Amino acid sequence: MTLSQLFTSISENPWPLAIFFIMLPVFAWIIGLAAHGSKDVKFWSYVYAVLVYAVCIPGIFAVTLNIYLFLFERQSVWQANIIMQFLPIISMGLTLMLIKSKIPFSVIPGFGKISGFLTLIFALIGVMWFVDRIHLVAWTYVPFSAILVGFVLTLIAIRFAWSRLF
Repeated sequence: MTLSQLFTSISENPWPLAIFFIMLPVFAWIIGLAAHGSKDVKFWSYVYAVLVYAVCIPGIFAVTLNIYLFLFERQSVWQANIIMQFLPIISMGLTLMLIKSKIPFSVIPGFGKISGFLTLIFALIGVMWFVDRIHLVAWTYVPFSAILVGFVLTLIAIRFAWSRLF
């Protein structure tokens, strides 16, 4: 099954996916009510970690997919699929806001890895877009391996600079 076939299948029956993304912020709100006043921060941090990963993995995928479709494929916003392209991002934003109001992200195990991964994805897409715009490969006689090494070094430099900045 290709990604296009998966999207077509989900488009034919969008309700399970829509209910999943609508329920994630509702779960965050309910968990926030249940955890209010509790002294067991470690337990609730693991519960929130499951919720964070359940919402961030598809949300980050949707953000990355949207950036790719709009920058590289030149997809029109009018052709965007609301359920698959926007609902995961909205659900991620709402869920993370609800979680942040109850517990700091520093307590949630692995949250730093998600933000670092997101940073790396955005840096990678930014570099790819820059290379696509200037048509670097079309006018240079540099071997592809040297371009690949430069690309990896650029990503490492961006990651290092980002970690020092924030």
